[in-house]
Amino acid sequence: MGVTYKYFGAPSGAAAARVPETMRPEELGGDELGMGGLFTRIKPETVAAMVLTGIEGVPLNKVPPLELVVLRQDYAVVKLPMTTVDPLRGIGEEAVGAAAFIWSTVPDRGGPRDAFNVYQLLHEWQDFSHRLHEAGHQPYCLVWP
Repeated sequence: MGVTYKYFGAPSGAAAARVPETMRPEELGGDELGMGGLFTRIKPETVAAMVLTGIEGVPLNKVPPLELVVLRQDYAVVKLPMTTVDPLRGIGEEAVGAAAFIWSTVPDRGGPRDAFNVYQLLHEWQDFSHRLHEAGHQPYCLVWP
């Protein structure tokens, strides 16, 4: 059994914490959490590291921690640093490709063969970043087993 992540936007931690306890992954649709959201099996700390190391040039040991918003028996909600999504709005195709390659060469990654998958993921995150910015929301992640 793995862990599933749904990234979403909310105007505040209080709004993000109001995720209904009974809400299961299959019940999460478009706007219950404030944004269209983004489902993935990529950990929030990995996403933060991917953007900050690959785009901002931050060393892995300087990536800021996630903030726990709420912890329930069946799920948790964490807040990602704004620095995780903000840099994605202002970069072009070349920077996305470079970031994907940089991240694919980090130890414990699959190497350059992973670069294209990372490239696609960063494009999804770029779109997500634009939606967050337009709505004035902050990035959160709903985590459940």
